[in-house]
Amino acid sequence: MMVGVSEDRRTREQDPDRPTEGGKQPRQRLALLLAIAVTLFTLDLITKVVVVRQIQPGERIPVIGDFVTLVLVRNPGAAFSMATGMTWLLTLIAAAVVIGVLRIGRTLRSPLWAIGLGGVLGGAFGNLVDRLFRAPGPMQGHVVDFVSVGSFPVFNVADSSIVCGAILLVALTVFGFEPDGTRYRRNTPEPAATGDKAPATDTERTEAPSPKNTEPSADPDPDTPTAAAARTGEDTAA
Repeated sequence: MMVGVSEDRRTREQDPDRPTEGGKQPRQRLALLLAIAVTLFTLDLITKVVVVRQIQPGERIPVIGDFVTLVLVRNPGAAFSMATGMTWLLTLIAAAVVIGVLRIGRTLRSPLWAIGLGGVLGGAFGNLVDRLFRAPGPMQGHVVDFVSVGSFPVFNVADSSIVCGAILLVALTVFGFEPDGTRYRRNTPEPAATGDKAPATDTERTEAPSPKNTEPSADPDPDTPTAAAARTGEDTAA
């Protein structure tokens, strides 16, 4: 007797943006990744140059009242002024992130992953340039931050790019989208096939009708009162 075991299994499905005509593989997305990274890096660099030239240290320029302002801050730490005493280590981490993203991008086929990694790459490279070329010196440079929103730490375009890109990558991972353009999705288990007939449900269970007795009944015992009365009736009729 064969007994099938139903299990929750996952199937690999294609990304909606992945072409399927003729079974062709989706094209690589390294060019898209680099285009996004270069765009964000250029925007970050231009805004920093403008802020350094136009805003004096301690000056605050209102954008939306006192809630959103522009203020020049030299940040020796990570994004949002974290780890301010580890500038050299943050420089090495930023360099490692840039190299890692470029290596992943060589086999990247998902456009959504290209957008997320492009944001991370552009932001990491933007802050890395500050650490390498700004004062007080190589590997110790302070990052230029200038956007202040409420009580939130001051940040720049590169910080925003890193955070938004990372959030997108986490969402893609949670929903099963893979860098190669495929998607993992958990299937609903199907009833397992078995060699035996499945038991009937309550609605299917009905009482089977009693089979009709089609065999001829045996003659009554001649000594019984019923048989004697039958013989008397036959004699009278005769």
